[in-house]
Amino acid sequence: MLKTPETTTAGEVSFAIHATEGTARTGALHLGRGSVRTPAFMPVGTAGTVKAMYVDQVKDLGADIILGNTYHLMLRPGAERVAALGGLHEFSRWQGPILTDSGGFQVMSLAGLRKLDKNGVTFRSHIDGSHHRLTPERSVEIQTLLDSDIIMQLDECVRLPSTRKDIERAMRLSLDWAERSKRAFGTQPGKAIFGIVQGGDIPDLRIASAEALSSMNFPGYAIGGLAVGEPQAVMLDMIETVEPHLPREKPRYLMGVGTPDDLIESVSRGIDMFDCVMPTRAGRHGLAYSRFGKVNLKNARHAEDPRPLDEASSCPAARDYSRAYLHHLTKANEILGMMLLTWINLAYYQDLMAGMRAAIAEGRFADFKAKTKENWARGDIAKL
Repeated sequence: MLKTPETTTAGEVSFAIHATEGTARTGALHLGRGSVRTPAFMPVGTAGTVKAMYVDQVKDLGADIILGNTYHLMLRPGAERVAALGGLHEFSRWQGPILTDSGGFQVMSLAGLRKLDKNGVTFRSHIDGSHHRLTPERSVEIQTLLDSDIIMQLDECVRLPSTRKDIERAMRLSLDWAERSKRAFGTQPGKAIFGIVQGGDIPDLRIASAEALSSMNFPGYAIGGLAVGEPQAVMLDMIETVEPHLPREKPRYLMGVGTPDDLIESVSRGIDMFDCVMPTRAGRHGLAYSRFGKVNLKNARHAEDPRPLDEASSCPAARDYSRAYLHHLTKANEILGMMLLTWINLAYYQDLMAGMRAAIAEGRFADFKAKTKENWARGDIAKL
């Protein structure tokens, strides 16, 4: 187990590994606007807001960094407008680091509204049908206008399953776009650009992508194109395939993942950063995440239950409101119910990450993982 800090520095950006247990590691990514403790979960603020949350709540939960979405913000209110208003931090009142995705995933989901070529993608807005052009250079420009702290290269993400021919074509195109994105990024003190490993569920393509990106010397690396239809076992296998081929001293970000089980399994395989809409989306649809697994507040068994969701939770919403009240709000489709459950879910995700960081630092991650899974398997039916 590593106890001596291991650090890499690029300008004013540095990544330090503080301790390891097996492949799992804990450390910190230092950026101009602040440090990100790793492993880290980034709440998703798609359109400049983490849905159903106040910005101070998100900060108080322990989040060091949030995510913004290039595609949505370029369409509304527009990157140039956000820049004129002081950038996304000033606009949204989030003063910590922000990572922006490149727009590639959203463009993938617009298969019927896009035209892809080697230079970029032309697409119609899902909002008003207007035409837009996104290239690697324009994606970086938009993210720079937003004043992002971590900029992602533009890539092409394919859904799984797909043919080897389609996966390899997208992977090769993404490598070309990685070079163009890095050139467009240039030098931005205190900020970083990450390359994105593609290659679908095909091991040799994943390895080729990781090795080519490593040779480009990005400050950090993401694994993209997972959690797009494949089973968890395939996702974990691809992480294990890619991990040895990424620079050990650089941060690793698994994009768009995932469930609490995905997080703990991916951390054990060497992943440092995550984002996912799951906790906020689930909260808006009556589903809570807790120490004892998922709890569906729509279920009638909660209708007369005076117990809190979890009296030991760090979140007041989980401790102070009865299951009966949360059930009522959910069934009545009240906005407060969505807010409380989103708060509960993000608190659980941040507590899970903090627990993993502490466990790795103290050399007890294997025990922490086993106990966490044991609690999930127990379920919430038993008395808390």
